[in-house]
Amino acid sequence: MTDYTKLIDAETWAFIERTNACYPPDTIDYTIVQQREIYDRMCREFFAGYPEGVSAETTAITAPAHDVPIRIYRLAGKAPEAVVLYFHGGGFILGGLDSHDDVCAELCGRTGYEVVSIDYRLAPEHRHPAAFDDAMAAFEWATAKYSQPIVLAGDSAGGNIAAAVSQATRGHKRRPVGQVLVYPGLGGDRARGSYVVHAEAPMLTMRDLEFYKDIRTGGEDRTGEITLSPLADADFANLPPTVVVTAECDPLSSDGEAYGERIVAAGGKAFWHEEPGLVHGYLRARHTVGRARASFTRIVDAVAALGRGEWVW
Repeated sequence: MTDYTKLIDAETWAFIERTNACYPPDTIDYTIVQQREIYDRMCREFFAGYPEGVSAETTAITAPAHDVPIRIYRLAGKAPEAVVLYFHGGGFILGGLDSHDDVCAELCGRTGYEVVSIDYRLAPEHRHPAAFDDAMAAFEWATAKYSQPIVLAGDSAGGNIAAAVSQATRGHKRRPVGQVLVYPGLGGDRARGSYVVHAEAPMLTMRDLEFYKDIRTGGEDRTGEITLSPLADADFANLPPTVVVTAECDPLSSDGEAYGERIVAAGGKAFWHEEPGLVHGYLRARHTVGRARASFTRIVDAVAALGRGEWVW
């Protein structure tokens, strides 16, 4: 049993306790509607507002099957050098344009890039590959709308979607110039590494992960589908320069490590950084926890560098 009292500092414990007060650890035992209500309340509790000069426009992309809602963030007086497509976390069943509203606004404010948040369809109403299809529609829309370089970014479930889009578009004439994945779930080996060591981590457990996996697929065994599990791919060549940032106290950490290693082994550029003592979902702690604040700066700097075509790792 991992001793988290030695790994996690007091600031992070305070964040965990505040989160649990809003979003109890047994929330997955509630109905999907109840889970979304609880999650949305938690996100409102942590909302940090917009940086000065950042505005947002909520609109939609016309896609073949349906319209995909998006929110576009812009910094006043700044012509963006790049565009970021952001895919939010939430286990593929939670979240939307509001859940990561302030994160996207801050990413815009600190990079000067235009940030587009994608409100992809959620399970169980819309099983895989609905979210992936929406992400691909957003990418195609962005390549038609923008001449600037496109960076993909996402946290947790959104990191999975960003990686899947990167793999699907590596032959595209406007392939992404980079991707930044924050504690992503990429379909790694659940019998080893962090999946075992941190199976009972605060904020995310193996029980949670099994629940989310089954909801996304309707309980079907979809082993080997790379749009579902990017680590199932046999080819990691020609992927965009990749920065993966994970949390030490998170069962998903080994996914980020494995993904980075496979890109490098295939001759690509990838950098994996594990944040000591942090937990899944720590982006909401970026204003209250020193370690999370430093990590968010790392994430912002990575997005900024990739958008400029720089590799500094």
